[in-house]
Parts: sequence; C-alpha cells; structure tokens
Amino acid sequence: NTEITLERGDVYAASTTYLKANDRITAGELLHLLLIASDNGAARALARSSHGGSTQFVERMNEKAIELGLQNTSFADPSGLNPDNVSSAFDLSHLITFAASDDRIASIMRTPTYAVVTNRRTIPIHSTNHLVMRGDVDVMGGKTGFISKAGYCLATLLRLPQGNPVAVVVLGARSNNGRFWETRHLFNWLNEKAGDLLGKEAGVKE
Repeated sequence: NTEITLERGDVYAASTTYLKANDRITAGELLHLLLIASDNGAARALARSSHGGSTQFVERMNEKAIELGLQNTSFADPSGLNPDNVSSAFDLSHLITFAASDDRIASIMRTPTYAVVTNRRTIPIHSTNHLVMRGDVDVMGGKTGFISKAGYCLATLLRLPQGNPVAVVVLGARSNNGRFWETRHLFNWLNEKAGDLLGKEAGVKE
C-alpha cells in the first residue's frame, strides 16, 4: 500500500482534518479517513499523489461523471470544499449507488469507528454518518457533506426490510441532525409504500 507524505497544502484551511504536514500514511488509511471521518486533508493528499496530480484527478472525476450519465454534476476540487462543485439529488442518488457497488468502498462507508495509523500516532475516528453510528437501519453506503452555500447534505443507499436498495439524498438541510431526520423520514415513508412503489426494483426518492 503506497505511503504518502502530507504536505502543508493538503491540510491548510481544511474544514475537517486529523492530519498534519509531514505525516506519513498509506493510501488505504487516507481512504478510511476520507470516507469515515470526511477528512478534507485526506482527499487532497490522495488526489495530489495520484498520477497527474490534483488537476488531472479532478479531470478524471468529471470524466467519470459523464460516463455515469450525471448530467447536472461538475467537480471543481477533490475535497468538496469549493462552492463551484455542483450536482443534483438525482445525480447523487446514482453516484452513491455506483460507489456502494464497490465492496471495498462500501465496507469503509459502513464502518462506524476505526483507528487510523500514521508514522507518528494512531488516530481514533468515527463516522460522520449518524445512521451508521446508530446501526438501526441497513446502510449499504453513504456520505455526508457540508459547506455554507450548500447546507448539510447526505447521500445514502439504504436497504429496505423487503430487501430492496433505495437511494435517499437530502440537500440543504439546516442542521447536522436535520439531514439524518429527513433521511429517516423519507426512508420510513418509502418503507411504508414499498409494495406499491418499488416491487422488485430499486427506488429513488428526490
């Protein structure tokens, strides 16, 4: 697993990061930090250390968006902090479904707590996704997000008791807890209506 040395630019002005400049950490541990703790510094370090650096990484993100048919999505940076990143609830429902189809990614997104190891220390982290932390719904994958312009956001792929996967996306919630309340409300509604709405197919509720 490739070891990456953190640079000052990776952690500078990151809204959330457990990392410091000159930390050495594997790419796998950075991925855990990114997907569990929403660590912006980890996202920057992964992009910077990839082939072609951050600029080409963002270009590949946009190429993947086109490949997936995400017509209202455009990425401006790898961390999600740039307000020029844009998407829609519909696009994000497809993106989280695609991400959760990769078992390596999905297993990390479902992890409530983890101990990240660097060359200097061990860092205990917990999921920013309260649905994962509580464990009372079947989360197949999910990712939180926040900037002031977008509000509190959450894209989640959940499994209904009937076995059907359903993508629920909440954008622009006014509080951290609000996005989880809205997701539960939508999930419960879909569960009640599952027989009529879903049948044997996956459903999407915007």
